Amino acid sequence: MDVLDTRKGEALLAVIDSGSFEQAAALLHLTPSAVSQRVSAMENELGMPLLIRSKPCRATPAGQRLVQYLRRSRLLEAEFLAESADSDAHPLTIALAVNNDTLATWLLPGLASFLIEEQILLDIALDDQDHTYTLLSQGAALAGVSSEAQPMRGCTVERLGAMRYRLLATPAFVARWFPDGLQREAARRAPLMVFDRKDALQAAFLQRELGLPAGSYPCHYIPSSDAFTHAVRLGLGYGMVPEQQFRDDIDKGVLIDLAPGKPTDVMLYWHAWRVQSPKLERLSARLIAVTRAALRQAA
Repeated sequence: MDVLDTRKGEALLAVIDSGSFEQAAALLHLTPSAVSQRVSAMENELGMPLLIRSKPCRATPAGQRLVQYLRRSRLLEAEFLAESADSDAHPLTIALAVNNDTLATWLLPGLASFLIEEQILLDIALDDQDHTYTLLSQGAALAGVSSEAQPMRGCTVERLGAMRYRLLATPAFVARWFPDGLQREAARRAPLMVFDRKDALQAAFLQRELGLPAGSYPCHYIPSSDAFTHAVRLGLGYGMVPEQQFRDDIDKGVLIDLAPGKPTDVMLYWHAWRVQSPKLERLSARLIAVTRAALRQAA
């Protein structure tokens, strides 16, 4: 029996993607027992556990490597079938891992025409730019944007450019909380906007500039790039906003830069497998070209 036959691979991917045998069974129109038997058969024949049967189910390190392989092989197969038939009837799905600010700003405008022309569907996994690398290593995506400069084994990495952030607030917020500028004691009381508990951007700045450790100031947690910026504009707090989102708000006086001359640049990198499908290779080339204008490049 073929250890890596299609049915076993589909069962494993369905469990990883859905998080449970029950949901995987619904996706595959099988019983949970049948899905479990297929995954167990693959584990027995490979001689290693592939799943941690928790809630949700997670891949073991060996399972992560197998998932990476299965996603790549499935993409190559799907691309071959699409090119052998009516491409409109067989759109290709590519899984990418990106950070929220990338998705909210330059990614879709830069790729939209290409995705339409190439009949590509995106399956995007979102996380902080410091953590998208983990999604790639777990096999949740075939390529992605990360702040990690080192490539994974078997992958290539391309420097894209930097997203520039400034620490912004409304004039009314500044008048209330920072009438004398960005001061340490004022920052201990003023509400800070934070994306989520993985977001270290604001914390690193306050530690570096004011010596304030994380947890020593009140925070709003707003896990949406657009809602985060909107909350800053509403005066709920102050926080780091990418220049693609605040645009000319500073010049118009809508927002104030609390730390003029001290922007924070986050360098981004494109990670992809060294052996790619032709369409993913073309998508990589387009994305890299787009960032030459969308992101700040080294002088």
